Amino acid sequence: MKPTNTLLSGIGTTIFTVMSALATKHQAINLGQGFPDTEGPRDVVEAAAAALMDGRNQYPPLTGVPELRQAVAAANRRFWGLEVDPDREVVVTSGATEAITACLMALLDPGDEVVLIEPLYDTYLPVVRLLGAVPKLVRLAPPRWELPRAELAAAFGPKTKAILLNTPMNPTGKVFTAAELAFIAELLQRHDAYAVCDEVYEHLTFDGWRHIPLMSLPGMRERCLRIGSAGKTFALTGWKVGYISCDASLSGNVARAHQNLTFTTPPNLQRAVAVGLAKEDAYFAELAGALQAKRDVLASGLAELGLRVLPTQGTYFISAEFSSLGFPGDDAAFCRHITEHAGVAAIPVSAFYDAEGGADIPRHYARFAFCKREEVLREALGRLRAWLARGELTPAARSA
Repeated sequence: MKPTNTLLSGIGTTIFTVMSALATKHQAINLGQGFPDTEGPRDVVEAAAAALMDGRNQYPPLTGVPELRQAVAAANRRFWGLEVDPDREVVVTSGATEAITACLMALLDPGDEVVLIEPLYDTYLPVVRLLGAVPKLVRLAPPRWELPRAELAAAFGPKTKAILLNTPMNPTGKVFTAAELAFIAELLQRHDAYAVCDEVYEHLTFDGWRHIPLMSLPGMRERCLRIGSAGKTFALTGWKVGYISCDASLSGNVARAHQNLTFTTPPNLQRAVAVGLAKEDAYFAELAGALQAKRDVLASGLAELGLRVLPTQGTYFISAEFSSLGFPGDDAAFCRHITEHAGVAAIPVSAFYDAEGGADIPRHYARFAFCKREEVLREALGRLRAWLARGELTPAARSA
């Protein structure tokens, strides 16, 4: 038999699936995969149920139902001061992952170069390579995750077509500053490149940090494809409803890519998300405030256990260094160990780097999700405390 696609055949099972399966096997609390353990807003769920029964269940328009496209345009204006034409500059997709793929398909030809910032969401690299484009990786380093400007500038060149920018950033919790975004914008203009902006955590920022869409900077309106996610904004990750805002000169190609990926997205879910995007400001403020409180519970608890907790300005995630605990292995071994022996699952941060990226990949950090009920977070901390108290990290235990 002839071999199948070599790139896809070489991609292993995603780390999120592996750790979630391990968590299930050991009845561990899953702080690995980033999904809430509560339902989203009741009015949004009820709107989806009602829309399912209103007799409009055939193919909706390719780019999205008018109600949702109008709601996305209104949200762009309301939150970020962006004027977007709902009829020509919004494309609704089946989740943000599809949106990322559609945007890259819309832009890239084989041989084009794409700047990617590590650590990164695990779908970025495979999609870039499947399209025949060339990733140019720029690495952020813990604990401060500062943007290395010289390295970023060096990654741009004559073949650069785009940068894929994630802010607020998974897994680091970093929110890119106005100065960092201005530096990126200058590089895009200098090299006549585009930006695919993964902004799914746009409403989930803490401690006074505020998300700034790159698209809102001078000269960036025509260069940016901005991606949002109903799953993250409304804690309805299983719905898989995403949306892209971009200039009309780009949206045609995005729509063509979407047509050849999924064609469309369930119409009842689209209409319900439109209801959600029109919710009062208090909802969005309370969403971030509640998550910040959960972050603080987990952060203080991990710090009390002896882990070095890194700052988290946004997203669902905390990263923590475990070297001080004396664990003898790397982050993959640590996350597997605490899943099996402490009953708490996390994700090794090294999984967010290119596996072929060299010896300087950080390997002593674990990512924990705090988008869970407070009692679940406290139970997880209690399990970790009990695990440490059992002395399983002593020399005797290591050699047993």
